[in-house]
Amino acid sequence: MVVVDNLHKHYGDPSAALRPSPRRLGRSGRDSKRGVRAVDGISFEIRRGEIFGLLGPNGAGKTTTINVLCTYAEPTAGEVTVAGHSVTTEPGAVKRAIGVVPQEIALYPDLDAVENLRFFGRMVDVPRARLGQRISELLALVGLTEHARRRVEHYSGGMKRRLNLAAGLLSEPRFLMLDEPTVGVDPQSRNAIFENIRELNHQGLTILYTTHYMEEAELLCHRVAIMDEGRIIALDTPQNLINTLGTGIIHIGVKDVDDGIVARLKALPQVKAVNRRENTLAFETVDAQRVLLDMIRLFNEMDMPMTSLEILEPNLESVFIQLTGKQLRDA
Repeated sequence: MVVVDNLHKHYGDPSAALRPSPRRLGRSGRDSKRGVRAVDGISFEIRRGEIFGLLGPNGAGKTTTINVLCTYAEPTAGEVTVAGHSVTTEPGAVKRAIGVVPQEIALYPDLDAVENLRFFGRMVDVPRARLGQRISELLALVGLTEHARRRVEHYSGGMKRRLNLAAGLLSEPRFLMLDEPTVGVDPQSRNAIFENIRELNHQGLTILYTTHYMEEAELLCHRVAIMDEGRIIALDTPQNLINTLGTGIIHIGVKDVDDGIVARLKALPQVKAVNRRENTLAFETVDAQRVLLDMIRLFNEMDMPMTSLEILEPNLESVFIQLTGKQLRDA
């Protein structure tokens, strides 16, 4: 459904995205001589009929990538096709194939649900003969039939999110992009949105899903890509990514550590890898519980105090922390 091949999006000198950078850019992706590399050479495919998660901290390049897929932004370099159509040479065909549900609520509060959907349906050229039926179908799908004639200003946050989803589906897209669709909703509405997404996917709809809630991606997505600083740093099924951690990871805070100490810790039989991040050592382990006692013993032998100790259970959240060194929601 979607093919992204070596996509660059650079703000500033357009040719800079194609030139090798003499040094790694900072967290903002900004270089005073080269501008901003929002997306820095990513490639991935989204298969027909899958839910594909795109995860990353703020500034990772997710929104820019989505803007390119929506034809809102032109690539600096690279090729992108959606439903077989190029985003640069066939933007009209791409727009007819996609639906977009933005993070911001895109509704008119002084109109009711039917009036909102009728307005947006006309904007995306839904035939008049089809529009009334389509509105009824979508209100039933998102559980708002009984509230169809209530003004949106009287809706709860969850109801607005569900109507926002309905608006993105008016054109019967083949590819739907959902950007943070559950932000600020109550648990009941959140579960209702999950069921809507599963049902749409069961009907064959291909979905791109971005979220700050890792448990959502783990629950819904067939595959996920993790972005950081404009690049994709991991792409696989949630379970395969989780399996890379073994049975867990351990974070130990230290005041000072040298390479010799790190080498001794890496040599422990249950340790797969050690990453150093400022005053923290992050250990990937085969068995976190078994190796912890060996670690404590080794720290005592070296007379090195621990300033903190944390064991993370293997899940998508811990994968993200291990890869980026950041909490997704706090980044």
